Amino acid sequence: MGTIAAAAGLAFVYRDNLPFIGKPETATATRNAGPPPLPIDYAPVRRMDITRTIEAVGTAQANEAVTITAKATGLVERINFQEGQHVKAGSILVELDAAESSANISALRAARDAAKLAYDRALQLVETKAVAQARVDELGKAYEATEGRLRAEQAKFSDSVIRAPFSGKLGLRKVSLGALVRPGDVITTLDDTTLIKLEFEIPETVLSGVAVGNKVTAMAGALPNRKFEGTLNTIDSRIDPATRAVRVRAMIANADDVIKPGMFMTVALSIGKVPDALMVPEESLLAQGGEQFVFVIRDGRATRTRVTIGQRVPGLAQITNGLHGDEQVAVTGLQQLRDGARVRPATPPVSGSPDAKTAG
Repeated sequence: MGTIAAAAGLAFVYRDNLPFIGKPETATATRNAGPPPLPIDYAPVRRMDITRTIEAVGTAQANEAVTITAKATGLVERINFQEGQHVKAGSILVELDAAESSANISALRAARDAAKLAYDRALQLVETKAVAQARVDELGKAYEATEGRLRAEQAKFSDSVIRAPFSGKLGLRKVSLGALVRPGDVITTLDDTTLIKLEFEIPETVLSGVAVGNKVTAMAGALPNRKFEGTLNTIDSRIDPATRAVRVRAMIANADDVIKPGMFMTVALSIGKVPDALMVPEESLLAQGGEQFVFVIRDGRATRTRVTIGQRVPGLAQITNGLHGDEQVAVTGLQQLRDGARVRPATPPVSGSPDAKTAG
């Protein structure tokens, strides 16, 4: 019997020293503790005035562009330009052989002068009744007819001289000396690129905020380090019923001639101010299933919150729905965070800040 009592006493002592058996309250406390708080960085939601913009893509066009063609048939006698040359309006580019037309002009001018002289004499004589009025009228008609033939030949002669219709930059030359050209044959191209027309489409839903004079900012993939600014110049009078969009045109200065007609460009059109917009750092956004979320930090816990994104500015995104403006959002550790997870600042809070008071 003594042996049994001693064994029972030892078992009682041993039980008290076993974990989770002799001290059940310790086991419960351990289970309730859970994982330690996740160290993260977070930032307050900011309020600021931003400019609302619409992003689109467009194609650069020259302010003025034309294909220079021949208007008359003739041999190319002179070429007075170089490829890529800047020329002024009215500059002679090409001269065609016009010897026959020049001779015809001389003959018609002489005939016109003779007809004019005869008509003037008849006018003097009609006052003395030496010439009938019918003869005067006949000579007047002859003079007018000769004058008309002269002007027609002069117009034909002018067609043999091809001029620049406006100031600009010439393209590649398509003819050679001595070549026979006919009406419509291409001589070269001429573009005025001191100003660039940038055409693009915007949705009809934002049309109320669009007006001539709105600012635009454009960039080209071929010029990654350049940003071009301009103003909206024209708004089309019709909305495309298929796309529900309206075509607009902006004018961009191109004094250094780096933008080429036909260049693909992205454009941001400013359509007004958004006062007191709620902004969060872009790194606080978590995209899942086509939706955007942020983790709102409140009382040491992270709450997964769905938000709607509006305008973006460098480093920040506007929140149009989902936040009130007095929250703080996580900016690191988003992939490890879960709804309701405990968190703590990864960087020790500055003394005197709300985080420091909470930590104390």
